[in-house]
Amino acid sequence: MIRKLQALLARLSRPDHAPVDPDRVPLAMAALLVEAARADHNVKEDELQEIGALLAVRLDLPVDEASALVHRARDAVEDSVSLYEFTRPLQEALGYEEKAEFVRMLWHVALADRRLDKYEEYLVGKVSELLYVARGDVIRLRHEVLQAKPAATGGD
Repeated sequence: MIRKLQALLARLSRPDHAPVDPDRVPLAMAALLVEAARADHNVKEDELQEIGALLAVRLDLPVDEASALVHRARDAVEDSVSLYEFTRPLQEALGYEEKAEFVRMLWHVALADRRLDKYEEYLVGKVSELLYVARGDVIRLRHEVLQAKPAATGGD
């Protein structure tokens, strides 16, 4: 019985040798940014444009490819059941500084419409937690984005 359990644990702990989807991380990034735009239940065009611009710069994509990625991400978000399916690829693939930079991107989207809704703030905090970005860094990044892009705080 113990040998069977040890064999099962050994099989489960082996790295998966399936080929890694090169689109997994960009799609996860785009989906989480779309979630930030949707958090206040009112996706605005300026938020979607902000997402496309951020992805184009961060992933070094042409604008049309970044826009297509945003549209695919919107579909993926509609079919998703949790944030985990999008945060896991980022947790596995990015280093701490890259995760913090992604949190900065989330703040840019949350503040794209010049308003910070409580649900947007919650989503950024939750994603940051799942990426293990320190709360102090999350707050610092928010203030940096606010300084670069003054926004009114509060709900819609």
